[in-house]
Amino acid sequence: MSTCLLFAFVTGVQANGLAQKVTLKMKNARIEEALNAISKQSNLQLFYGENIDSKARVNVNLKNASVEEALNSVLRNNHLDYRIIANTISVNSRIAEENYDAVAQQKVSGVVRNQNGNGLGGATVTVKGTSASTQTDENGRFSIDAQPNATLTVRYVGYTVGEIAVGGRQNLSIVLQPNEQQIDEVVVTGLGGKIDRQNFTGATAKVNMKDVELGGLPDPSRSLEGRVAGVSVQNTSGTFGSAPKIRVRGATSIYGSSKPLWVVDGIIIEDVADVSSDALSSGDALTLISSAVAGLNANDIESFQVLKDGSATSIYGARAMGGVIVITTKKGAVGRNSFNYVGEFTSRDIPSYNSFNIMNSQEQMSMYQFMDQRGWLNLSDVSVASESGVYGKMYQLINAGKLENTETARNAYLRQAEYRNTDWFKELFSRNIMQNHSISLTSGTEKAQYYTSLSAINDPGWTKQSGVKRYTAMFNAGYNLLDNLKLNLLANGSYRDQRAPGTLGQTIDVVNMQVKRDFDINPYSYAMNTSRTLDAKESYIRNYAPFNILNELQNNYMDINVGDYKFQGELSWKVLKQLELTAMGALRYQQSSQQHYVKDYSNQALAYRAMPNTIIRDKNPYLYKNPDDPYAVPVSVLPYGGIYNRTDYKMVSQNFRFNFNYNNTFNEVHKLYAFGGATVNNDTRNNDWYRGWGIQYDLGEIPFTDYHVFKKGQEENSDYFKVINTRNREVAFFGQANYTYDERYTLNGTLRYEGTNRLGKSTSARWLPTWNVAGLWNVHNEKFFKNWNSPINALSFKASYSLTADRGPSFVTNSKAILESYNPWRPNAGDKETGLQIKDLENSLLTYEKKKELNIGTSIGMFNNRLAIDVDYYTRKQHDLIGEINTQGLGGQISKYGNIAKMNSHGLELSVSGTILRNEDFSWNSSFIFTRAVNKITEMENHKQVVDLISGNGFGLQGYPVRSLFSIPFEKLDINGLPIFTGPDGPTTTGLNFQERDKIGYLKYEGPTEPTTMGSFGNIFGYKGFKLNVFFTYSFGNVVRLDPVYKTQYTDLTATTREFWDSWTVPGDELITNVPVMIDKRIVRNDRDYRYAYNAYNYSSVNIAKGDFIRLKDLSLSYDLPKNVVNSFKVSSLGFRLNVTNLWLVYADKRLNGQDPEFVNSGGVALPIPRQYTLTVRLGL
Repeated sequence: MSTCLLFAFVTGVQANGLAQKVTLKMKNARIEEALNAISKQSNLQLFYGENIDSKARVNVNLKNASVEEALNSVLRNNHLDYRIIANTISVNSRIAEENYDAVAQQKVSGVVRNQNGNGLGGATVTVKGTSASTQTDENGRFSIDAQPNATLTVRYVGYTVGEIAVGGRQNLSIVLQPNEQQIDEVVVTGLGGKIDRQNFTGATAKVNMKDVELGGLPDPSRSLEGRVAGVSVQNTSGTFGSAPKIRVRGATSIYGSSKPLWVVDGIIIEDVADVSSDALSSGDALTLISSAVAGLNANDIESFQVLKDGSATSIYGARAMGGVIVITTKKGAVGRNSFNYVGEFTSRDIPSYNSFNIMNSQEQMSMYQFMDQRGWLNLSDVSVASESGVYGKMYQLINAGKLENTETARNAYLRQAEYRNTDWFKELFSRNIMQNHSISLTSGTEKAQYYTSLSAINDPGWTKQSGVKRYTAMFNAGYNLLDNLKLNLLANGSYRDQRAPGTLGQTIDVVNMQVKRDFDINPYSYAMNTSRTLDAKESYIRNYAPFNILNELQNNYMDINVGDYKFQGELSWKVLKQLELTAMGALRYQQSSQQHYVKDYSNQALAYRAMPNTIIRDKNPYLYKNPDDPYAVPVSVLPYGGIYNRTDYKMVSQNFRFNFNYNNTFNEVHKLYAFGGATVNNDTRNNDWYRGWGIQYDLGEIPFTDYHVFKKGQEENSDYFKVINTRNREVAFFGQANYTYDERYTLNGTLRYEGTNRLGKSTSARWLPTWNVAGLWNVHNEKFFKNWNSPINALSFKASYSLTADRGPSFVTNSKAILESYNPWRPNAGDKETGLQIKDLENSLLTYEKKKELNIGTSIGMFNNRLAIDVDYYTRKQHDLIGEINTQGLGGQISKYGNIAKMNSHGLELSVSGTILRNEDFSWNSSFIFTRAVNKITEMENHKQVVDLISGNGFGLQGYPVRSLFSIPFEKLDINGLPIFTGPDGPTTTGLNFQERDKIGYLKYEGPTEPTTMGSFGNIFGYKGFKLNVFFTYSFGNVVRLDPVYKTQYTDLTATTREFWDSWTVPGDELITNVPVMIDKRIVRNDRDYRYAYNAYNYSSVNIAKGDFIRLKDLSLSYDLPKNVVNSFKVSSLGFRLNVTNLWLVYADKRLNGQDPEFVNSGGVALPIPRQYTLTVRLGL
């Protein structure tokens, strides 16, 4: 049965190829050119022997001829013959064959295998110097007549050509090695342009998805970490949907995001909501829709093409200052019918307290006893505190008569808590199995090719009340309507349903220097900051209301729904052999909704009506007090029910493009490639937000809204809904020319002219030309190089100089005056009225941020391309960057945004890859990537406060990097254990102003928050069907702000770190420790300014660590079953892979005490990327 199917398949493929019609009109053309033209039009592969003069000339003029007629016309007068076997044309010398036939022959049999021992079906076996050839069967076996002293040549797509001498033997075994060093034919720039790689002048890197995919990480953007020189990937959060911070050659803007442009199948992928670089690490709910490619199925991706310098990105003009990442998805293939299934099953490790420096319950209880001595845990204060834990619970039981108020009873109760040692990580995290299933179908004929796929992810969640379900579908069809007319239709869509703990936005108290988030219930943050003396089943006090984290997660959560759908069509017309015209249109619709449910008995809802006694009623900030009545009693704005928050984002994108490709060779040595066209893009975004009060979830979601909530909002000038509509329009014209002489010298030039409605109305501001000039020298094609006896077999140099740009930060939209309504403050609520104010003054000269870049690079191939080396050096000068500028105040504003800043940057990129060892059964491939990228602001006015410069993300000042982190200089502890800092006017403890803008010279520069040196080191070991991949990543040069843990107020609800054991206790300790005293509550009550001292200490020079790390990012072992085994299962392939991600943090600063140097513990929805184990099953039919 299998033999019949194989015969039907082979003859079917041959019949399809022979059925194609060939049209040729060539004069004095080389035989090689004519044969290549026949091969291309017939979709038949071409092989010809070494004894053929491929440069012999022919004249041919055919129209709609058969393949046989075309081959006879080209070969008949040149003593050449051919044979067509399956989809292969084999051409050999007729003279050699005649001489060969005169010698006695013998039957030679054998088998062709790959390096894993699997038989290669469909390999072509040829007797060298003759037209005698055959193909191997499905098991790799063959039989052919050959002379005893003949040589057999074996060819198989994707493998190096093999040769073996018969030597009188009748049974042979031939092993082919993968041709991993094969040069990619073209570089895909993403707007319809395709340039021969050997003639490409830009800095680019291509990685195949199959080589970089990380099992268990569905977002394909994370696969790029450490894979491309010049590209940095910081995993500031690992929650699904949140984007990593990706930089291509570092920052390109001061206020902008510096994000690369994502292009998928020629379409620019716009973000439905703009998320700044700083916001990526905020933990806010918006970060869950920040990834542009979270809706892509990684199994649908064929490759990534990263365009880095101006020569590579210039075709995108003012969209590509931050680099371009081009994704090419899979397509159908002629004569190929296959069904593939990929299943991933992932389990994640539960974090362990052993990795952190957090006190256990026994240590914590000892600390509470010390706090009690300091006056922090007395009955009168704890009973009315906004937060209380084990001591507060004990006092509640005493007041309720459930616990005797004796020393023995109290000690017995506290002793239970002392030995409780609750593991909050185990309470809140789980090893639930995440499943990712993907199926795809590939098929194709000469007239149509199809690729279809479906995928589904079901993640029950790593933490309580979290989880993701994502579904994707893709259909990619190519139709050959005529010989010169092709139509490609592509449709894909994804839908995500995600749950996350409820969260509000992060805020900064600029007066006291505190970064906080109200009602934060992030499981990771909770486990890190909550005392282990607490009972997971009990309720304690938080925000003056009962709180239990397990109950809160059940009653305070968010549902996120994201739908992303795209349809595109492309029509290509081959007007001439050298000229192709293409028209493309695409429509994309993306919608996301975030529904935050705060139910009736959640702590957040209860906090708005917490007033068990008059003391708490007067202290509770969530209650409302009528400002018009000095004798008013605080009341609840939420007497019943809960809260419903909803945020919606919608975007409709329309893209149209027309372009032409011209590719021609003159007189064999002059090659000209020209590419140009025009694009029109139209993006319409809608964002609306709504908050509903009094939703009674337990009573059929009937609303009960108290009028006080509206009165309170009116007096605070806060809205309960908002609607924002934006429209972006863009038109661009572009052209590119590439000239190559004799495959040695290449000159390239690009020009793009574009305009957008986002910028100033003046022509010079709204319209911008961008350009590039570049050159390439392929030294290895020089005659002197070919005569040079050297291990270097390939050598090229390239250089480019370019101008690219960006439209600037999305929040800078004051190309026209921006007006908004507001409610002016009035002393009496009855006098309130609506007003109109100028939010931003008009800046008619607001224009693009620009970048000029010089890139110099070289590519080296050694030992027959077994070792490949790529080096690039670049220097950049960015100007017209957005910054704040002082005004004269005539328009009612102190400052506004304008193009007033400048920045310089430079870097070095090194990529080395090679095959260290390879034989019949074993292979060892290794790679090393090194990147160095630094920048410095050379011109900018400072309008930032101290709080902006010392917070975790940092900010730039003139003379420093874009994301610079500063600290308050710590000097020492005084004789009372209080910290002393260097202030603007000398040493001080409490005299610091975190809102200061002018006197900032006293701050200490710590370093950039983004790494300056990064890369990877990987090794892949192969033995037969096994493959072991060991992949390390490293990053150096940045600093990290340690989590703030020091306060002026302490409770028995929070955990403390073991550093507190080193705190100042008695006079003289200031000589041996830098950890300040846990201050007595009586002192704080008399002087509240001490809060400045402790908050300043959290952001001082002693609370800094290096962000350097070396990480074993991926360790995987895969096994592909031998062909003869899978054939017995009636399948074409079957393989397994087990990989561990984030297995080992080899090196990090000890001061981090287990804190991940990449992850920012900001609460909200942010979670670190865990250590995870993934089993992958691949099945092919």
